[in-house]
Amino acid sequence: MKHERRGQGLSLPMLLRRSLLHRRSRTLAELVSLTVSAAVATALLTLYASLDLKLHHQFRAFGANIVITSQNAGQPLPPDALAIALQAAGPDSRVVPFAYAIAQMQDGSSIVVAGTDLTGARATDSWWQVSHWPENNQATPVQVLTGVRAAKALGAERFSLTYNGKSVPLQTAGTVRTGDAEDSRIYLPLDAFESWTGVTPTTLEVQAAGSTRQIQAVLERLRLALPGSNVQAVHQLVEAEANVVSRTRSLMLSSLVLILLTVAICVLATLTASVLERRRDFAVMKALGATQRHVGLLFLLEAFVLAMVGLLCGYVLGCGIAYLIGEWNFHTAIFPVWRIAPQVALLNLLVAVLAAAIPLRILRHLEPATLLRGE
Repeated sequence: MKHERRGQGLSLPMLLRRSLLHRRSRTLAELVSLTVSAAVATALLTLYASLDLKLHHQFRAFGANIVITSQNAGQPLPPDALAIALQAAGPDSRVVPFAYAIAQMQDGSSIVVAGTDLTGARATDSWWQVSHWPENNQATPVQVLTGVRAAKALGAERFSLTYNGKSVPLQTAGTVRTGDAEDSRIYLPLDAFESWTGVTPTTLEVQAAGSTRQIQAVLERLRLALPGSNVQAVHQLVEAEANVVSRTRSLMLSSLVLILLTVAICVLATLTASVLERRRDFAVMKALGATQRHVGLLFLLEAFVLAMVGLLCGYVLGCGIAYLIGEWNFHTAIFPVWRIAPQVALLNLLVAVLAAAIPLRILRHLEPATLLRGE
């Protein structure tokens, strides 16, 4: 009874402080491992939480992912098709109309002319290599965007084109290069194009935001809203986005699991070595009346304190790493996601508890009498 009362009177906070400070190199090694664990978990979970937004932001630079045309090729869309598409696609999507005509240059050669919302095209097709976008739609002559091959054929910045006997003066404000059909076209503001040719849009390019599932939902809404039109997804773009998102997620989760297991093994080795070094100290504690519960509690408290301190340091470090990765890879800032903090805390505690499991078994089988006799 006397030994038991003395064991119960031991001050756990004092023992914990002395235990952590007595072997500082060992404590520092455990703390560094758990800080790395928290930092990696924070960085990868922050990137994982922001992955959809950032990758979708990157893929939006590749242009439209849905195209709407008339079921009869070359025929104009209904007059209200643009308004209907805007409403069906949702506020986060962009819809840009395109109308096409074949005009004649001054030497009689033909050239494709397109009318579009140049502001919308600039936002949707940001991958176009444009020297300068037309800015004044009311200028005379009308400022246009000319493909690099079309500019060579025209041979001058100021020129005139004729459509159905009606001529209009135009001026190149900038050139566009894509390596595709756009290089051979001339792009006018839609209102000027319609006033000149009388041709209305035959194509709507939709840039739908969101995941693959959300894009598919937009596609279905557009098909229901425009039953007389041909609504198709740009499958190469949508499938590429889905594959990149899926593979990046899998890579992040696999990396997180492997790194946490590696850290857990490191912490396990450190804690096991710590128990073996201090087995005489624990044996003395038991001999003085400390119960197995007291000894185990002291050991778990050490792991818990180190896990919490490592969590605080690692969370700050991980947020910084996620920010740098976002800047370097996505060219956009990734800020801390506070909702992942409980998940990071749980993972760090899980690593500490798993690493402490084997050392606790060693503690449970310590025999004070045998150790104190030097056996």
